[in-house]
Amino acid sequence: MKHLKYLFLFLIPLSLSAQIQDKVDFIHAQAEILPLPIEKEIKGYVTYTFNVLGKVDSVFLDAKNMKFSEVELNGKKVNYSNDGKTITIHKKFKAGKQYKLLLSYDTKPKQTVYFVGWKDPEKSSSQIWTQGQGKYTSHWLPSFDDMTEKVEFDICYIVEDPYEVVANGISQAKLSIYNNKQCFDMQHPMSSYLLAFVIGNFDKKNITSTSGIPIELYYEPQDSLKVEPTYRYSQQIFDFLEEEIGIPYPWQNYKQIPVKDFLYAGMENTTATIFADSYVIDSIGFVDKNYVNVNAHELAHQWFGDLVTEVSSEHHWLHEGFATYYAYLAEKEIFGKDYYYWGLWETAQQLDKMSREEKGEALTNPKASSLTFYEKGAWALHMLKEEVGEKAFKIGTKRYLEKYSFKNVVIEDFLKEIRMTSGTDLTNFEKEWLNGTQFPFEKAKQALKESNESLSVFFDLQWELTSSIENNETIIKRYWEKAKSTFLKEAIVTNYHSSLSLDFIKEIFKENDLKVRQALVLEIDNVPSELKTEFESLLKDESYLTNEKALYKLWVYFPEDRAKYLDETKNITGLPNKNIRLLWLTLAILTKDYDDAQKQDYFNELSNYTSPQYNFEIRQTVFQYLRDVFGYTNENLKDLVNACMHHSWQFKKFARTLLDELLKDEALKERFLLLSVEVDGEEQEFLNKKLNL
Repeated sequence: MKHLKYLFLFLIPLSLSAQIQDKVDFIHAQAEILPLPIEKEIKGYVTYTFNVLGKVDSVFLDAKNMKFSEVELNGKKVNYSNDGKTITIHKKFKAGKQYKLLLSYDTKPKQTVYFVGWKDPEKSSSQIWTQGQGKYTSHWLPSFDDMTEKVEFDICYIVEDPYEVVANGISQAKLSIYNNKQCFDMQHPMSSYLLAFVIGNFDKKNITSTSGIPIELYYEPQDSLKVEPTYRYSQQIFDFLEEEIGIPYPWQNYKQIPVKDFLYAGMENTTATIFADSYVIDSIGFVDKNYVNVNAHELAHQWFGDLVTEVSSEHHWLHEGFATYYAYLAEKEIFGKDYYYWGLWETAQQLDKMSREEKGEALTNPKASSLTFYEKGAWALHMLKEEVGEKAFKIGTKRYLEKYSFKNVVIEDFLKEIRMTSGTDLTNFEKEWLNGTQFPFEKAKQALKESNESLSVFFDLQWELTSSIENNETIIKRYWEKAKSTFLKEAIVTNYHSSLSLDFIKEIFKENDLKVRQALVLEIDNVPSELKTEFESLLKDESYLTNEKALYKLWVYFPEDRAKYLDETKNITGLPNKNIRLLWLTLAILTKDYDDAQKQDYFNELSNYTSPQYNFEIRQTVFQYLRDVFGYTNENLKDLVNACMHHSWQFKKFARTLLDELLKDEALKERFLLLSVEVDGEEQEFLNKKLNL
């Protein structure tokens, strides 16, 4: 995937806890966690060691919906209060003294800990994983919703055999009465929102960076053949970032763990990146959707965000802008300069469109969109390096990371180091790129024109097509014949295919460039008979996205050969979202006189994909196919109610919108009424409210 648009935002105001507890420094935590997956419960205890820097009469931690059975200070019971959001320890604490606070608790997290697949009787793919983005670890561990409190965490997890735990830090063997107690040691302090654990059935591949850092690449056993394409370039990315940033990787080891139905693309938990298993792909899938960008982005966060952490969300550029920029640099190293500069051009157009059609956003706006924090943030760093020079930029960034390691920062801390190393007045840069709300599109475009030959040629082509009286195809042919860049050719097809003759399009097909051919199948809506042979050849391209689009368009425009196209693609599944298989099943059922004896089996397979055992992308696609073409079985309707309770807000929103739409149909409403007794728990309660029962 050329450019990933991350979905998550930080909306994290600086809490009062930093002001109230500025006389208290928490330095170490020793915890033990027992997850109970069937009950969706966490039991645990944690001992915090903290120093009191000045007299205070209370200390508190964030603790959401927790019940405490033991609360001890230095081995003795102590008075405390618990309001469901925080636990407050009441005592006159002495300045200059160290204390140990023991908390034993249990909780049923409403968020942050996700128990996936435990209703499946086989439980072969059951998982537990966390997503504490910003300030949510306090839903499973008494901790700190303020990123400025950094603690060294050492945590043990007790799980059933044969499940494995992956978590922050180095795994350490511990003698225990429990059969499967897995402990992890951190050696440096970190913000508690970066705590994470994954429990599941995993194998792993071990590699080592050139600098000697152990890297663990996890996967489920059934995905063993996808390890190489999924984690392709992982060591190269790691080695490149260490060299480019100029600071050695700051932690003991690094792990990457794919999980089911993750909320976002990935999350940079300290030493343990969790990412969506939709990026676990084979070599063909790599062409259409790969993990390289997410891989590099989350690894870059180990420096920018984990090692050096923002004080508050006004300074979020220091996390996401930097991680996005360094991920692009890693892709530049792997895929070349064209990839990098055309990627910047793509995001420049998106940012320009937002500035013109909606409302531009400053990078210092704590409520800015992901597009601003990530893409405008990366652009700001690209332009800053252009302004001060690569050498000064690298030295300044290195000094910034060294000076503020394991600390919290504001934007000025970074800019100060760049000013010192470059001797440059950054007033105009700050005004335009950080505080300005509009994206400086023309300046960005000019910078790209000066930096990349193929983009410069494309901009010349754009100008000539709008200013010359010469025939458009004649102009385009002249540029095409000189073009050496795949990205330039792809852009010509995408933007100007409607100006091209069928003969010229046939010549383009002959080039056998996967991305250019993919652009043709994506852009040509009505397939003329003159291009039938060319479109048929797309079914053999090593690209699942190309195969999917070609199959659909051939099926639509050449009905006499539908059986041939279905036979040719019968055994292709496609990407992890089963894009080709789901389309194939739908078309096979609809095709007259095709495999009639198997049609019921095909429908049963398609219909079954709404089940909770499948990825929510698969489920959503099938819900749409069934709505548009076949209608729903009772099991589908029950699966839809289940989807309305899903932890992914995007999928949940889709399901609830669809349910509201279906309930407008009186016949379907009656069916839901009859089914309300067949669902239970929160699903039944939710459905009954919808039915006004």
